[in-house]
Amino acid sequence: MLAALVTASAVAGQQRTLDPEGLRVFNRTVGGLTDGARKGVRLTEGAGEGVAYVQGVEFANGTIELDVRGKDVQQQSFLGVAFHGLDSTTYDAIYFRPFNFRAADSTRHAHAVQYIAHPTYTWQKLRDERPGVYEKAVSPAPDPNGWFHARVVVADSQVSVWVGDATAPSLVVTELSHRGHGMVGLWVGNGSGGDFANLRIVPK
Repeated sequence: MLAALVTASAVAGQQRTLDPEGLRVFNRTVGGLTDGARKGVRLTEGAGEGVAYVQGVEFANGTIELDVRGKDVQQQSFLGVAFHGLDSTTYDAIYFRPFNFRAADSTRHAHAVQYIAHPTYTWQKLRDERPGVYEKAVSPAPDPNGWFHARVVVADSQVSVWVGDATAPSLVVTELSHRGHGMVGLWVGNGSGGDFANLRIVPK
């Protein structure tokens, strides 16, 4: 039912409540979450990467918006959104490291938002080969333990990431996968879980 709702609402860009039953989950378990006015889902922690695809949604260009909450624990909070996904290991993703949002160390601070294109372009490969290109700081920095709003805009090969009420994108990259379309999902990294709510997918 959720898949139909998300697909039908996509043109109008209406916000929909995430439901565990509307997600196809890989390498994690998912449960419902209510936090004040927010109703969403929580992905459990686990080894390796996990992704929960929204069933019935095919996405090429447009905007993906959602509220995300991680935690301020170093190397234990990696979470964001996958797009142009084919399966559990093949996708593009934008993810955040909340524990680096307000890090005093300048190097850590600059590693707050990351683009990857699995399986070929992992964060380690991109950092080693093109440092500072596919990961940046987030300014203004959100509360690393609180909810924050993220907006990912995909326009052909360009991917831009906006956080909160920022007037400029935190990250702008050229997509590396060249797939052009695929599934959209919630993403968590190695050892990490996360909270997600208020997903909105607006195709263009």
